[in-house]
Amino acid sequence: MKKLLFSITLFLCGILSYGQNGPKIEFKEETINYGTVTKGEDSGKRVFEFTNTGNEPLLISDAKSSCGCTVPSYPKEPIAPGATGTIEVQYNMNPGPISKTITITTNAINKENGMVALRIKGNVIVKEEKSVLEKKKEGPRI
Repeated sequence: MKKLLFSITLFLCGILSYGQNGPKIEFKEETINYGTVTKGEDSGKRVFEFTNTGNEPLLISDAKSSCGCTVPSYPKEPIAPGATGTIEVQYNMNPGPISKTITITTNAINKENGMVALRIKGNVIVKEEKSVLEKKKEGPRI
């Protein structure tokens, strides 16, 4: 009897959660890998694409980075059901490894507290430049 009651309860919870109305956010990808990029040759801009898969307008109320070296920009207007949007991220291209988190606050019902953690990762290198004043190394003369 307990198993039957538990099964029925689980089934009903599943049905009720499936039928919830509201905005839902789905990202094409939640992590962007810059790979190895060269400072001065890469702008540091990347774009996260998302879709409102719910049946009510999606509102993004905030986007914060884990540090000041990454600046996110997000749409301020509501995203209609079925519509897509983008969150642009600008990294300042400090040399070294990249591992940053951008926290997005929304009214989406499919994310815990409406929050989504987006990540960027990679490595920034500095291109070695040879000075024109530097003497060329010559091999031994024969």
